[in-house]
Amino acid sequence: MKAVVWHGKRDVRVEKVPDPEIVNPRDAIVRISSTAICGSDLHLYTGNVPRLAPGDILGHEFMGEIVDKGPEVKKLELGDRVVVSCVIACGACWFCQRGDFAACDNSNPNSVLADKVFGHSSAGLFGYSHMFGGYSGGQAEYVRVPFADVGCLKVPSNVDDDRVLFLSDILPTAWMAAENALITRGDVVAVFGAGPVGQLAVKCAFLMGARRVFVIDRIEERLQLAMTRAGAEPIDERTSDVLEVLDDLTGGRGPDACIDAVGIDGRGSLAAETYGRVKHAIGTDENGAALRASILACRKGGTVSVVGISTGKVDKLPLDVAFSKGLTLKMGQAHCQRYMRRLLDLVSGDSFDSTFIITHRLGLDDAAHGYDLFHRKLEGCVKVVMRTGR
Repeated sequence: MKAVVWHGKRDVRVEKVPDPEIVNPRDAIVRISSTAICGSDLHLYTGNVPRLAPGDILGHEFMGEIVDKGPEVKKLELGDRVVVSCVIACGACWFCQRGDFAACDNSNPNSVLADKVFGHSSAGLFGYSHMFGGYSGGQAEYVRVPFADVGCLKVPSNVDDDRVLFLSDILPTAWMAAENALITRGDVVAVFGAGPVGQLAVKCAFLMGARRVFVIDRIEERLQLAMTRAGAEPIDERTSDVLEVLDDLTGGRGPDACIDAVGIDGRGSLAAETYGRVKHAIGTDENGAALRASILACRKGGTVSVVGISTGKVDKLPLDVAFSKGLTLKMGQAHCQRYMRRLLDLVSGDSFDSTFIITHRLGLDDAAHGYDLFHRKLEGCVKVVMRTGR
């Protein structure tokens, strides 16, 4: 089969690789119809995530058709059309039973690697380094899905791929970001980052009752998209002192909640960006500009919700400010299976459109071009979706 294979920093290639096979009775094989490049894939592309090896297959946002299954897969049949959670979860451990699927105890066969870095391993992830299980990803023609009854959600035949593909990751992530922000009706929310997750987080915040949502970014096309399609009030960090603007727009109180939807990619001021790049280059820090700004901007007693991917240690974190303000901080990888079914109902109707973020549709053979577009933000690129041609 064809697959998108990592060979090193900014070097991805579409190559012929062996087809996946059933290795566990709870596995299924999915023939991919659509897959996407996620912002977190760019951390692999640029070499910022450790334990990736040449030859690894990328991709954790995908959907397709069940073409084979193990004997213990009970809820799925051959021919079922499914979208697959990026989080691999067993469904039976203590964490899965609580709905905390991203903390699954049983899906990361390389948990000892994650234990050394994080203290406790999280769940396995598709196409996201050997620290998270070394699973082959879904930017391919076929993929093996472990614990298929838990990770695969059947989708109606009359709903096209574009409407449901993002249930695999970024829509549950955006929903959890807004949910963790503890938004109540009439709240004012600031979203840092107008990438795909930030755009969808704006819409989710409004659904949860926010009265105003500000979005902070430095890319004009993304700010315009958030304003025209998601209803946000844009703030350009290139030309504004973001903290002063948010203070003025909220009458000196600050937003009720701040969502960091950008993580390591947040830049802030030129000085903060330069400082972050230097520290990250020597392996001691990453750029935590969005998290710092979220803490500094949020009102007293407010909430900071973090879903932007971090890949290192952040220093100069204003915990004194968070403590003094009495802030609540909630963060983490999305528990996708917790949200997928309810969000399927949302995207299947006409009231919630997530497809507006798709700016580029390519074939799988054009994956290297898609990564370059997305990484360098060329041609107004916000989201790349790829078809397998099958």
